[in-house]
Amino acid sequence: MGNIFIYDKEFALECGEILPSLKVAYHTFGRLNNDRSNVAWVCHALTANSDVADWWPGTVEAGRFLAPDKYFVVCANILGSCYGTTGPAEINPATGEPWYGDFPKVTIRDMVRAHQLLAEHLGISHAKLLIGSSMGGFQCLEWSVMQPDFAENCVFIATGAQAYPWGVAFNESQRMTIENDPTFGERNESAGLRGMATARSIALLSYRGGKAYDKTQADTTYDSPFQHRVLSYQRYQGEKLRRRFNAYSYYRLLQAYDSHNLGRGRDCVEKALQSIKAHTLVVSITSDLLFPPADHQVIVENIPNCQYHVIDSDFGHDGFLVESEKLNNIIQDFLVD
Repeated sequence: MGNIFIYDKEFALECGEILPSLKVAYHTFGRLNNDRSNVAWVCHALTANSDVADWWPGTVEAGRFLAPDKYFVVCANILGSCYGTTGPAEINPATGEPWYGDFPKVTIRDMVRAHQLLAEHLGISHAKLLIGSSMGGFQCLEWSVMQPDFAENCVFIATGAQAYPWGVAFNESQRMTIENDPTFGERNESAGLRGMATARSIALLSYRGGKAYDKTQADTTYDSPFQHRVLSYQRYQGEKLRRRFNAYSYYRLLQAYDSHNLGRGRDCVEKALQSIKAHTLVVSITSDLLFPPADHQVIVENIPNCQYHVIDSDFGHDGFLVESEKLNNIIQDFLVD
C-alpha cells in the first residue's frame, strides 16, 4: 500500500542547505505484529521506487525472503527521487513552484536520516531485517553505522563501503551527457530527458557487462552489416527511463551516489564497519563490474558478525535482480541461522 509521510519541520542537509519541509513516499506489505518485531525494511537503488514488489520480482511473495505473511515490509522512496519523496520535481514550499535545478545536493546520509524520521513516525525502533542492493546497500550500510541497534539482521548485496572511482567515473560521464542536452537547465519536467536517455545507455554497460550482452543481445539474423539487435536494446533502455524518470532527479541521485563514504568523519572505513552490530550477510556477484567481489572484502573482513556468499552469474551488477532463486535461497538460509 502506498502512503505519504509529511515532516513539516526544517530538514538540514549535509551540504549545509535546509529543506523547509520533507515528504516521504513509502509502501508497506503485510501487517506489523503486536510487539513490532517483524519489520523488514528495504532500501532501494538509484531509479527504483517504494513499491518493492514492482521492481524486485520474486521477493514480496509467500515463501520468499520478504514474505508479507511473515514480515511487515517497508520500502521508502529516497530523497531526491521523483516518485513522491521530496526532490527536484516536487514543489518548493518557499516558491510554490517545482525545485528543478535549484534542488540542493543530497547525500546517502541525508536519505537515511529522512527514512529514520519515517521509521519514528511509524513507531518502528527495531527491524528484524534491513536489506538493500547497490545504492540501496549504501543506505543500509550507513543506517547500520548511524544507528547500530536498529537492525537485528542486515543484508548488503552488490554494494560497497564507499563510492569507488570506477563507479564515479561512469556517473560523471552520465552527467556530462545530461549537461550536453540543450534543454537541461530549463524549468520544466521534460528538460534534459534526451540527455538522460543517453546517460542511461552508458550506465547499462556497467550494470550488465560483456557476458550479459553477448548472452542476451546476440544477433539472430545477418541480413545487413549495419543492423544489430543491441542497437535497439540500448535505445529502448534509454527511452524506457525517459518515459518514467526526471533528469534533475537523476542528476542529483548520481551525485548522491558519489557522496557515499562510510569513513567520512569517522576516522576510516574500517572503523565505521567495525561498529556494525547486526548479524550480517554480504552477497556479491562474480561478473559485477561496478562492485566486483574484491570490493566486498573490506566489508566482510571488518563487520564482526558477517557471512559472505558469491553468486555465480553472467548478468553483472543486475544479477541481484535476475538471479532471484539463488538470492532467495542464500537469504532464507541466512535468516534461519
